[in-house]
Amino acid sequence: MKRAFVTGGSGFLGGVLIARLRKAGVEVVALARSQASLDKVTSLDASPIAGDVTDAPALEAGMRGCDVVFHTAAHFTEWDAYDRFHQANVIGTECVLRAAANAGVPTLIAVGAAGVFMGKPEPLSNLDETAPLQQPTWAPYTATKAEAQRLVLAANGTRLRTVVIDPPLIWGPGMPMLDDMLPMIDAGAFALPDGGAHLMSTCHVDNVVEGLLLAAERGRGGESYFVTDGDDISFKQLAADLLSTLSRPPVEKSAPFAVAWFAATLLEPVWRTLKLKGKPPVTRQLLRMIGKEFTLDTTKARTELGYAPIVSRKDGLNQMRAARVPDRGL
Repeated sequence: MKRAFVTGGSGFLGGVLIARLRKAGVEVVALARSQASLDKVTSLDASPIAGDVTDAPALEAGMRGCDVVFHTAAHFTEWDAYDRFHQANVIGTECVLRAAANAGVPTLIAVGAAGVFMGKPEPLSNLDETAPLQQPTWAPYTATKAEAQRLVLAANGTRLRTVVIDPPLIWGPGMPMLDDMLPMIDAGAFALPDGGAHLMSTCHVDNVVEGLLLAAERGRGGESYFVTDGDDISFKQLAADLLSTLSRPPVEKSAPFAVAWFAATLLEPVWRTLKLKGKPPVTRQLLRMIGKEFTLDTTKARTELGYAPIVSRKDGLNQMRAARVPDRGL
């Protein structure tokens, strides 16, 4: 790989990917939709190109001469209008695929989400890639990511090889989820569903990038792969570990999952109908992501890609402690 195009390069995952590519001597062109994104991409020693994932001329111009497109951009938030998710995650993916084909790029690697296999709220253990994709109406992020995944895999052909890497919860220095948790914890509004004893697969951001690079090198076209840290952990312990990197005590407050789910089911229509500001106190989308056992089988990635995590949980937590900014007041 000599030259790569990256969408979402100024984001949590995209920035780590660019840094890894540049360290390997790969020339990187990255899409940037704002001045802040342009500045971030430039600081990572990549060449920015102004535009977003629906800007066909910008996409094609940036992709020409590239060996690989890494599509990491997505609209990921707990609560927003469905149209915003669909525009970024579905229409955006269609545009990226079309541009890659028009620019003659031979390989496209997309970042999916293991959450696309989550449907009704029930435990899922040792899931593999043969599980059916789910598109619940109450989870616009995972529903639109599932639709995007179908588009990417269906686009595989003789001219363009397409592969999807599906990580579970991504964590590491600068992870947005941790910053989102803090105000809720401080307000006493964050509770562990059913005590948080259920197991979850996770994937450190460096391990996700490892999976992406291996997929570019060895991934079979039209296939998706799970990548994880290789050691499942209870949600309670995960939350405690992440908070410990900020010298915060663990969360002890617990709430029955069924009660929280019922409340979210009642509150979400009220917020949408009345167009209330902010988000409901709890949403089904978030509850489904963190509230039930969800563990993955990575046999396919290990055997076909040669995948193995490169960052352990202990080292990843130490990374986060070392990355703390003293004046954050945390």
